[in-house]
Amino acid sequence: MKHVKPKSSGSASIDEQALQYLEKIEGGTASVRELYEALSAKNRSLAKADVADCVWRLDEQEKAELKDLPPTTKSLEEYLRHWERNVWLYASLAISVATIIAIYALPVELPLVAIRWVLGSLFVLFIPGYVTVEALFPKGRELDTIERFALSIGLSLALVPLVGLLLNYTPWGIRLNPIVISLTLLTVGLAIVALAREYRLSSEAGRA
Repeated sequence: MKHVKPKSSGSASIDEQALQYLEKIEGGTASVRELYEALSAKNRSLAKADVADCVWRLDEQEKAELKDLPPTTKSLEEYLRHWERNVWLYASLAISVATIIAIYALPVELPLVAIRWVLGSLFVLFIPGYVTVEALFPKGRELDTIERFALSIGLSLALVPLVGLLLNYTPWGIRLNPIVISLTLLTVGLAIVALAREYRLSSEAGRA
């Protein structure tokens, strides 16, 4: 979080205390956690939710600039431990694996076949586009949630037919096994590209 506009120190409101704190520190930049620790030292009853609301208000009022900075890490293993930043990766891979298991392990009769329908729909209509969006926009705040969701579906609808078209010109043809294998490889490949780009941003933040 970075201070943008100076503010007079005459008020005891949380917002103005936050601005005063940002004015005092070097560079005018602090993390949300550092801001919470500074404010809670003066306001014992202050909750984390209050500071989060304060941060969003200041960002909306353009009194401070909120940035989503990647954690500083020295290795890929360390970066992967930040599960909150890698939920998209774990969820995408988990859905892909669960879909493969459902396709080959669950019966085609109701009610269990409904699980195959749900997982298959996510695997085909959402996951390929979702990991593509993560690879194209790794910074997080470039797109909001609705834009990411819509773009994920749109890219999936573009990529999956393209995979089918390419399979049509191979000896394997458009059959279940080639489709499952192709989409799995596509999803894993794009996920690796997205992870590499996000890890690079994290490494650059650590060297800054």
